[in-house]
Amino acid sequence: MTLTHGPELDPEFVEGIRAITEEQIVFNKVLGLKLTHLSGDSVEARIQMRDDLVGHFQYNRLHGGVISAVLDTLGGIVCLNGVGVRYAQETVKERLARFSKLGTIDLRIDYLRPSIAPHFLARADLIRLGSRVGNTRMSFTSPEGKLLASGCGAYIVS
Repeated sequence: MTLTHGPELDPEFVEGIRAITEEQIVFNKVLGLKLTHLSGDSVEARIQMRDDLVGHFQYNRLHGGVISAVLDTLGGIVCLNGVGVRYAQETVKERLARFSKLGTIDLRIDYLRPSIAPHFLARADLIRLGSRVGNTRMSFTSPEGKLLASGCGAYIVS
């Protein structure tokens, strides 16, 4: 799977975000989270359904905690992307170091339908990026695009 990116993000920064998200955050490795597209105001990812992610064994539904973790991760990453664009004059290392200041302030997830599919798609959009707080809106969908869960989050970015 190829990771694509918008023109406002340089390839080295995109690779840094991918490495942090997919390799350095061990829980994301456990989830099997894979980024598919990054831009300054959105991020998209994919997660493959596996037996060890089942929350309801009788229906083979994805665990709600997996959905929440994926959407929270993407909300934080889209804020970091926005910060990366805002501080484009800094080195990639300096921009990626800003990840250490990032944290979830508030997160709301609405579970709309049972999550049963071979894989899932997730997206986060940056709604507003202030000097201290970023606000996001997220979606978790089936491969056909049916909305399974939605969320919104606020993240400290400074």
